[in-house]
Amino acid sequence: MTIIQIILIAMIAFLIFAILIFIVMNRGSKQSKKNISLIRGVNSGDATVNEKDLQNKRRAEIARKLKYSKEEKGADKDSKISISMKLQQAGSSMTLKKFWVLSVISLVIFLLLAKLMAFSVVSTILMGVTGLLGFPRFILSKAIKSRQKKFLEEFADALDAVVRLLQAGMPVAEAISMISREFDGPVGEEMSIIYDKQKIGIPLHEAAQEGTKRMPLPEMKMFAAGLSIQAQTGSSLSEVLSNLSRVIRSRFRLKRKVMALSSEAIASASIIGALPVIVGLGLWMVNPEHLEPLFTTATGKNMLIGSAVWMSMGILVMKQMINFKI
Repeated sequence: MTIIQIILIAMIAFLIFAILIFIVMNRGSKQSKKNISLIRGVNSGDATVNEKDLQNKRRAEIARKLKYSKEEKGADKDSKISISMKLQQAGSSMTLKKFWVLSVISLVIFLLLAKLMAFSVVSTILMGVTGLLGFPRFILSKAIKSRQKKFLEEFADALDAVVRLLQAGMPVAEAISMISREFDGPVGEEMSIIYDKQKIGIPLHEAAQEGTKRMPLPEMKMFAAGLSIQAQTGSSLSEVLSNLSRVIRSRFRLKRKVMALSSEAIASASIIGALPVIVGLGLWMVNPEHLEPLFTTATGKNMLIGSAVWMSMGILVMKQMINFKI
């Protein structure tokens, strides 16, 4: 081996040794910087966090919250709503015990009607089930829909009022308190509940999120989401509520347009559904004995029940055909 080869081997070994020492020292420097950053309270490896990283973190947090709210919405949709929650959605102060007492009274009334019409045992049982479980829940669902309709009619005006109060410099909680005093009906009741919960220490956006259970409407959920985003990121709440108000008014215009376009189909369905009843009453007024077998014989009663069931199914099908959800 020549002297030049020995020198080259020594230089290569020295270079490899220097690279290893540099790697070890670099690791130690990174570890020390990481320890210093942890002591200073910084979560990342850099000692300073620029504004762009903060914005990315905010966006990631908002995306996580929106994803969580979507999953929670799907879970709430799958789960059944209790009777007590439906009573709250209807704005009723009725207790659960009183509701079941009224359901039992409805059961007795339906059984008396079945006895007066001399129905069979199976028909009497069906009437009893309808009186106990069907009719009270039907009335409750009608009350919920009526309250939600009144809420939507005034909610856009309430949001515009909140926007004006915020632009005048009033805090969000005080603006909601003002709306609860100025508006009657479901809007004033829900805003009053939100403000009362905020006074006892619950954050405003959490109180609004609880309000979406009593008023499960997309508009109310968007209102709660706007308050939540404003609380987390400090964004402009007046702009969010202004956009929400415009969306609600656009939905109302679209609903009215759909109702105008489907008014002919609604009138036809109403006439078709009412025609058998009107014709039957006319025949009974002209010749009562002609329809007497329908109420006195077993075959006539079965035919009457069957025709009522089929007519109800037809009315429900026609209602679904002209019912457009927006």
